[in-house]
Amino acid sequence: MQTLIELYDERAIENVLAPDTFRPARVIYLCPSEIAQNRGRQNKLRDFFARRGWEPELIFMEASLFKADRILRQLLYIGEKYPDCAIDVTGGSDAALFAAGMFSCRTGAPAFTYSRKQNKFYDITGADFADNLECSLTYSVEEFFLMAGGTLLPGRMDIEALRGCLGDIDPFFECFLRFRRQWPNIISYIQRVSPAEYGQTPPLAVQGKYTVKGEHGSRNSANKAALEALENIGFLSDLEVIKDSSVSFTFRDLNVRSWLRDVGSVLELFVYKACLDTGIFNDVIPSAVVRWDDAVGHSSIINEIDVMSARGVVPLFISCKATDIKTDSLNELAVLRDRFGGKGAKAAIVTTEPCSAAARHRGAQLGIAVIDLEELKNDRLTQRLKVIMGIKE
Repeated sequence: MQTLIELYDERAIENVLAPDTFRPARVIYLCPSEIAQNRGRQNKLRDFFARRGWEPELIFMEASLFKADRILRQLLYIGEKYPDCAIDVTGGSDAALFAAGMFSCRTGAPAFTYSRKQNKFYDITGADFADNLECSLTYSVEEFFLMAGGTLLPGRMDIEALRGCLGDIDPFFECFLRFRRQWPNIISYIQRVSPAEYGQTPPLAVQGKYTVKGEHGSRNSANKAALEALENIGFLSDLEVIKDSSVSFTFRDLNVRSWLRDVGSVLELFVYKACLDTGIFNDVIPSAVVRWDDAVGHSSIINEIDVMSARGVVPLFISCKATDIKTDSLNELAVLRDRFGGKGAKAAIVTTEPCSAAARHRGAQLGIAVIDLEELKNDRLTQRLKVIMGIKE
């Protein structure tokens, strides 16, 4: 097989698994007009394959989504021009699949498919090379975005720096659990006494008033016990609290400064480390920011996934919430998972609050695992992540 015919699918991974596995010299995509006319989207696919280490000839042919007879005529034309072709019937519309069956029956062109459940390719007719073949591909988080037309941008967290700070995360989370109810005020206070320094490296030494302005005109005083706890885990030093007067301390480093000025960082870091601790993921990225340059009707759209993991050809999208789980959050996560990961992708939402039965029910409807405070406190996060990915002990 030197030519592979792909029935273009809105689920990005369906368009790349077979080409990336069999690596023909040429891939012909029968695709809708918005893809056939979108050079940017086509070039993203070329970039994806180049990143994977090969550069096939890619041909994009506009095809009807609903007219099987028109699709069949195109397939017969391709079959005449490239008699060495085979066809992948994993994705595509119903009409395209019907036409593909007729094409294979008329011409004897090999046809095969991929089973997400079994993670194997199977011969449909004449494709012995694909029969019962296990898919051994492994994709990074960046490659999942690239195959879907996205660009991974730098996030809020420096992964290289995090590798040297993994031992800090569990004590940090334990500190959070101790002061969970006061945490928003604690972080808000630290933000007020250590304002952002734009365009220059911010100072680590901090000195401010004991009481500062809070949200909506309220007053926010230093939580001495919390600051002392942060000092005990090495995040702060030189702490001095003079009640009703002043507070001074020094952040350990810029990473800690960043974490203590972001109310959601502690949970994201904890989930990130839990993903690493499972030992099952080939790639894990916190604060995965992706830009979609080919969004319909927009020049670009930017989304952030709190923690993104990849195991083989299956991505896991994780949303972290320091509040009650809302239906909007579940719906948004489902859209991101479906658009960027396809049917095989997994999703989970982690909250530091007890989860309501209604939120669990809605999560189940959308195929989203819900992990709440009780499971976090009882150290069950790592095990839940394994179960979500289908790993049995």
